[in-house]
Formats: sequence, C-alpha cells, structure tokens
Amino acid sequence: MILQANAKINIGLRIIGKRADGYHDLETFFYEIQWHDELELKTSARLEMVSHSAEAPADDSNLCLRAARLLQEITGVTAGAFITLHKNIPIGAGLGGGSSDAAAVLRGLNSLWNLKLPNDELRAIAVKLGADVAFFIEGGSAYATGRGEILKHFPFTMPFWILVVAPPVHVATAWAYGNLKQKSGYAAKSLQTIVNEQIHNPKSFVLDVSNDFEPSVFEAFPIIQQTKIKLLSAGAQFALMSGSGSSVFGLFETEAAAKHAAASFDAAFRSSLTPPNYLSRQQ
Repeated sequence: MILQANAKINIGLRIIGKRADGYHDLETFFYEIQWHDELELKTSARLEMVSHSAEAPADDSNLCLRAARLLQEITGVTAGAFITLHKNIPIGAGLGGGSSDAAAVLRGLNSLWNLKLPNDELRAIAVKLGADVAFFIEGGSAYATGRGEILKHFPFTMPFWILVVAPPVHVATAWAYGNLKQKSGYAAKSLQTIVNEQIHNPKSFVLDVSNDFEPSVFEAFPIIQQTKIKLLSAGAQFALMSGSGSSVFGLFETEAAAKHAAASFDAAFRSSLTPPNYLSRQQ
C-alpha cells in the first residue's frame, strides 16, 4: 500500500492565549499543498519501520511508529506492519510533515488491519499524537481553533500558485512557543471569513492575516524574514511564514512568476509549487 502524505500551510495563525493545561488556544486556516512524503505499508508479523532520511530516524521519536503503536493499543490489534518512509517535506519547517506522515499511517493501517474505524474515531486517536495530526486525517482546507484540534473542514478554492520556500534553518515548535511575543487586538472576523471574502485580493490580507510567531522567529532567524521579503519583491501578492517556521509561502498570479521567484533562491533553499485549485483537482 502506497500512501501520499501532503504538507500544509497556515494562512494566518493567531495565538489567542495560554491555557491552564499549558497549551495555547489558537486560530488558524489550514490548507493542504502538493509537497508530500511517501509511505509504503506492508503486512508483517511485527511492527517495523525504515526511513530513507537521516532527518526522520525510524526510532521511538518518529510519529509514524508512535501512531502505529497507539492504534494497536487502542484497538487491541496484534498484527504488525512494515512501514517505509520516503521523506521530502523539510523537518522543522512549519509544514506539518511529521503530523501528515502519522495521519497517513493511521489511515493506512485502518485499511490494512481491516479496522473500519470512521474518520471521527481516527481523529480522536490522532489528536493524542498532536493537533495537526487530526487535521491530516481528512486534510483539504479547514478552519481550526482550540489547540488546533477543533476543525471545521469546508471546500475552498485557491486561485493562486503557492510557492513554499524553506530556508536552511529549523525552528523547534517548543522554542517558538517559549519565545512568543503575545499579540492582542485581532479583527472581529474569523480567519475563515476574512480569507473566504478576500482571497481574490490577498494584498488586503496584510492588516488582518498574520502569523503571531513571525516577530520572535524573524528576530532569531533573520534569514526567514529575508525569505519573506524576497518573495514579496519577486511579485508575491501575499507572503507569510507557515506555522512556527521556518518555511514561508507566497501567492503568485502566474506559474511563470512563481517559478522565477523559486529560481532566485540558491540550492540551500528547498521549495515546492502548488497549482491553483489544487484541492478540487484531487477530488
């Protein structure tokens, strides 16, 4: 069984405040992009994993293995699986690659082990691994609140080419939260409403669609801010850091403009291009 695990971007990310349980309440708009990892699942007598990336070792730190073991524990399944991971999405880039891989494993093993769990049960399992994992059970586009686990999936048409550029630095999510400079005074409208209403004029996003991690991350990692500036200078209608960084995405009107922007970065920067209406093409 071959599975594609797509990355996501955050079109806006508001950190509302810290909760009593130590987590943060947030508001964001998830959008799935074309950049993806590939996983292969095969039946096996025990649970095993191979990773073809030194960045994602096949040990107990890997969310794929943790997802598989959690599914075994919750369902009581004794069957195993051999998981092979081909990693393409950069680590520590705010694109949710590890979370997407874990969700793909949950979906795949649900089929391989003939569990027939519905998506709502898979999401309940996924959120134990991380809020982003829950989003990737269905993927697509979604408005998220709470820790990011309260999801409202809805159809969304993206009219722009999305160029995602990952600078050669990693930003740990824990570091980003620990160094967050809390913002206040958000627009009364939700990010879902703002993006839906203004997507054809993303230059108007500047006032209301921001990423609260940017100030502290840009201060510590100037190369990320420089990446955003370069995308805007290259003609992006809008640019924003995704998640807690380090990747930055830009919205471009034409494929040629997006490719020209991508070519302006040197080989140390990794990039991926997603065409307009990507999600509708996948359905």
